[in-house]
Order: sequence, then structure tokens, then C-alpha cells
Amino acid sequence: MSRKMRGNLMLLITALIWGTAFVAQSAGMNYVEPFTYNGVRTLIGGLVLIPVILLFDRLKPLSQRPTPEEKKRINRNSAVGGVFCGILLAVASSLQQYGISMTTAGKAGFITALYIVIVPLMGVFIHKKIPKIIWLCVAIAVAGFYLLCVKEGFTVSLGDLLVLCCAFFFSLHIMCIDHFGAKEVDGVRMSCVQFLVAGLLCMIPMAVFETPTWENLWAARVTILYTGVMSCGVAYTLQILGQRDTDPTTATLLMSLESVFAALSGWVILHESLSVKELFGCVLVFAAVILAQIPLPAAKKKR
Repeated sequence: MSRKMRGNLMLLITALIWGTAFVAQSAGMNYVEPFTYNGVRTLIGGLVLIPVILLFDRLKPLSQRPTPEEKKRINRNSAVGGVFCGILLAVASSLQQYGISMTTAGKAGFITALYIVIVPLMGVFIHKKIPKIIWLCVAIAVAGFYLLCVKEGFTVSLGDLLVLCCAFFFSLHIMCIDHFGAKEVDGVRMSCVQFLVAGLLCMIPMAVFETPTWENLWAARVTILYTGVMSCGVAYTLQILGQRDTDPTTATLLMSLESVFAALSGWVILHESLSVKELFGCVLVFAAVILAQIPLPAAKKKR
């Protein structure tokens, strides 16, 4: 299997896990509060990766092991990248968790997918030229968001708005991963650090604003373990590793399938339903996401 195919498979599995995790996150809100849920699951995600790191280190052939100087540099880059990614992840996941408690898993999945359109738009702030097709995608996505979320009287629910804000911070998170992924880093180590940082940051408002109990945590154990081990420990690590082995266009296209898996799992498991208007909004959002990732042929120069 080629590196690119392996990377694509990792990102497809990532999208599947993330999509089904929306259901677990929605169900978890029946037992615990958002910061408690996020803090515990992200810490679990980080702790799960510690034995994985130790195992990978032992299994790596001697010929492929870095020199002490290279290892020091890789560990430093992984730690710094993990801290910055962890801060962004804590904000994004907290906004998402609060939003999911006020909207459906399917809608949350499609709104979150808007990060695929937001990422290229952020290029404006670093003086990158935005292709005209991206502006068309933004217009389509806004129309889809309107049909999906705006109710009579031109109001948007707080839950939908929070998930939209989370899409913005997930866009920053992706850009942060790309930035540090271009350096010498250990993807699993960086992922471990980001979860430990995100979990500790979520524990602060949990201690101030929420009242977690062992009984409630135990009642939510299945959803917490699934999102902690699979969505955090496995999927985010696959994202970091997968993004390194495939091109950005294919990577974001595959990760955008998260919204489809979220809608399907919400429909099958939670028996959520969407109106015809909301379904059409989903179609528009997904169309914008796909269109934004289609590479355009280069313009021919006139002689």
C-alpha cells in the first residue's frame, strides 16, 4: 500500500469515527455537563497514547531511530506544537460540546464541516489570493446554513451559533497542525500533548462552573470512553499522521465526510429527523464543502 493510499484510509477512518462521535457526545449530555465531558474524554485520549508512544519507540528499528540531537529537536517541536494545538482544541471542542447539547447531532456535523470552507478564507489574513470558486462556495454554504439553522423570524438557535464558532476554531486547529506538521515532529507525541493540554484547560472551568459526580461520570462511561479512546486518542492521531501522507485537498475532502457520517448515525441511532428545508440545507453545505476541494485546471498563458 502506498503512503498516499494509507494516508487517505487513515483520514476516511477519522471521518467515520468523528461522525459517529457526534452521537456519543449528544448522548453524554444526558449525564454530565460540557466541560466535565470534554475534560475527562480528552485526558483519556492523552493517557491512552502514552503506552502507544512507548510501544512505537521499542518497535522502531535501530537504523530508523533518531540521534540524541534529532530526538531532542523532535520532542521539542512535538511539545510546542501539542501545546498550541491543545489550546485551540480545548476552545473548539468546548464550543462544540455546548452546541451539541442545544441542537441535533446531524446539524452539528454539517455546521462543523464548514471549517473546510473557512480554512481557505483565512488565507486572506496572511495575504493569500482567494480563488473565485471559494467565494462561490462561501455563498452556497451561507445559503445552506440559513436553510439548516435559521428559523421563522430570522433567528438562529444558540446551539447552532456555538457550533458555527467551533468550526472557526477547528479551522485554526487544522492550520496549526499543518504548520507544525511541516517541522520535525512525532505525530503521536504531538497528539498526546494536545489532549493532555486540552483536558487540563477544560478542567479549570469544570471546577469553577460545574458540579461533576462519580455517579454521573459512571453513567456516561460508554460515551466518554468511545469519544476519549476513539475520537480523541485514535482519530485525532490518524488525522495528524494522515495529513502528512496525502495532499491537503484530498485530506480536507475526506475529513468533510464527517458531516455525512454524523447525519446518518444521528438518524439511525438517535432517530433524529430533519425537515425537507433542513435536508436541502445539508445538501448545500456539503456541496459547498466538496466544491471547495475540487482542484481547478491551471489557466493557460497566452502567447
